[in-house]
Amino acid sequence: ARGSLNESTRPISNSNAARYVNNPTNVAIVLNTPFSIFRTSGKKPLDRKVFFDDDKLSELYNPHFVPKNKGSFREENVVIIILESFGREYIGALNKDLDGGAYSGYTPFLDSLISVSLTFDVSLANGKKSIDAMPSILASIPSLETPYAISHYSNNRIEGLAAHLGKKGYYTTFFHGALSGSMGFDSFARISGFQNYVSYENYPYAGDTDGMWGIWDEPFFRFFGERMKEFPRPFLASVFSLSSHHPFRVPEKYKGKFPKGPVPIAEVVGYTDFALRGFFKGISEEEFFQNTLFIITADHTNESIHREYQNSYGLYSVPLILYRPGSDLQGIRKRIAQQIDIMPTVLNYLNYDEEFIAFGNDLFDDSGESFAFNTNGSIYHLYMRDHILLMTDYRPVGLYNYKTDRFLEVNLLEKEAELLSVMDDKLKAIIQSYNSRLIDNEMTVSAP
Repeated sequence: ARGSLNESTRPISNSNAARYVNNPTNVAIVLNTPFSIFRTSGKKPLDRKVFFDDDKLSELYNPHFVPKNKGSFREENVVIIILESFGREYIGALNKDLDGGAYSGYTPFLDSLISVSLTFDVSLANGKKSIDAMPSILASIPSLETPYAISHYSNNRIEGLAAHLGKKGYYTTFFHGALSGSMGFDSFARISGFQNYVSYENYPYAGDTDGMWGIWDEPFFRFFGERMKEFPRPFLASVFSLSSHHPFRVPEKYKGKFPKGPVPIAEVVGYTDFALRGFFKGISEEEFFQNTLFIITADHTNESIHREYQNSYGLYSVPLILYRPGSDLQGIRKRIAQQIDIMPTVLNYLNYDEEFIAFGNDLFDDSGESFAFNTNGSIYHLYMRDHILLMTDYRPVGLYNYKTDRFLEVNLLEKEAELLSVMDDKLKAIIQSYNSRLIDNEMTVSAP
């Protein structure tokens, strides 16, 4: 069952039950056993792994965050913009070395915004699908092997960024220009704590649909900005774009305006970048603008142009941009960033004073080593110290320096024994912690 005949709507899953309860913790009441068995059949449950004892595990990797006393809570607005299929490769400002330094990319607005924003020399997605991105970006939950949102554990008790900020009196809302039910976004938004969900059905203007996915990015971003002016303060608002999706079309009135490039998506990337320019221009004079942290990232990559991006490093490289008007959050920091770092980074930036569970890192905390991880099927990747470790069946099969070996051609597995040992331990600790917390439904600090 798909729940809709629309192109963008995924088959109904267990997490869709969240649409029909007032409290996300009550989803089990809505579900019935036969349906749950049917929807999770064929999806491999996680195996409990015990590579380390509890003390060693906590030393290597601990997703339990305890706040540091840094001052009073900042009531700043937070806006998270998730761009469909927007690989890092398309952004000229983040690829000044490509094509012998001649590459300009397809995002003139983002290039200009990056000049007054904070970003990172390595930034990675934790998955390859849109349904991987929602839990990663909004709740710091990666998808290892199976997308979390359709896994056996999709109805575990969680607290996403919206739930945490809701405790502080934030108004929280999520926008997506497709039909409600598209990709299961509305269900996960509710499970993770968003109070409000705005979709195609709530869009008040006629003539702005693309005929397949929903509302074109330019008018929907404008609508997002218009509604933002009315939000109670402080607020957390997120929007997920959709135009840079197959079949990669732009509105008729903009045909010929944006460079086409060697792959079809390039033209649409230019259009969405243009839509972003209009969005920021439309809200830049509003009183809330100067008190808002904007975070721009992508759900996953798509068509690749350069060989440098056609490997296990490049195929996960997405932008991660933090923009705070008038602040010193600027430059390109030499560290690894990933989607699951967004929630702990925002909470610690705001001086959030409660403990929480997040599988990512605080990008402002340099006390520990930065790293990222994801999977391609059953192959695990760990990115750390300028290297990527590939692991299959919990055994290392490849180690590459992605900075000096852009095409990942030189396997260092037999040459970097000390680094291999450190990265092997780190990745196994991540797997052990992730699997056990999902299996035991220990994804919040306090018991249900």
